[in-house]
Amino acid sequence: MFDTFTSRLELNGTLTTVTALRIGAGRSTEPIGSDIPVVKDALGHPFIPGSSFKGALRSRLESFLRGIYGNNRHKVADPSNEKEWSITAQEITALKKEHKQKEHKQKDQALTDDILKGTDRISALFGSPWLASKFQVRDLLVQDGAWFGQYQERDGVAIDRDTETADKLYNFQVVPPGTPFKVKIIVENAEEWELGLLVLGLSQFEQEQIPLGGGRSRGLGVVKLKIDDFWWFDSQKDDLLTYLQALVNQQQARYAKSDADIYAKSDADIEIYRELWAQALMDKIKGDFINTATLNQL
Repeated sequence: MFDTFTSRLELNGTLTTVTALRIGAGRSTEPIGSDIPVVKDALGHPFIPGSSFKGALRSRLESFLRGIYGNNRHKVADPSNEKEWSITAQEITALKKEHKQKEHKQKDQALTDDILKGTDRISALFGSPWLASKFQVRDLLVQDGAWFGQYQERDGVAIDRDTETADKLYNFQVVPPGTPFKVKIIVENAEEWELGLLVLGLSQFEQEQIPLGGGRSRGLGVVKLKIDDFWWFDSQKDDLLTYLQALVNQQQARYAKSDADIYAKSDADIEIYRELWAQALMDKIKGDFINTATLNQL
């Protein structure tokens, strides 16, 4: 699964704040300045942690699939509750004991096969305690030349939970609307239906449906994604040699369109692959229900 390179998808885009964004760095201890500053890089520029983007994406996809599969942990796990993992710690221990007597190579392969078979749909792409993620999201940095220190300050009032009255006044820092962040997503060795999951989630960012950060109930964190570049590699052994040679030569055209399945995609190509992968996802979901119905009849 991970020991053989078969495919790579690279997406580059721009995530622009539609409303003010607040991803806090924790309460400040400085005597002067905002009580709750935003998270910043070494240059003092705001950034969006890749984990925040990825976590929001995963949460939205989990909610979609729960609407389809229901509370079936073997199809949609809850990573925040160990009892709702697709494979719990107790189950992984039992699997290891089951394969303990086999030869080393057979034991590893058998355990891997069982983990893959038991992993839920979301964790197959995003990873789990027993399975590495197939894709990465780099930290989203502000686009070059787009930041001049234009932070905004907002006021807030803490609520006393006991008396249900106003407590202390505080202020917090936000990134203003219209701030563009660079997005880079890399996916390797994913199945077509897993790529379908990814493009489904990204479409929600494109439609401003997934807010980020704090203060979302008051309208903060609305963002909009635009995919700028789409690079896709999926080929056989001979084409892989061409791809690797181009990497060694540091050629930007390493994905350049040729007779092999090594592509630099246009907007039209993007839509074709979106439809292809989305259909693969639909087929996978339908297949799950067909298999379940068949088992129930046995």
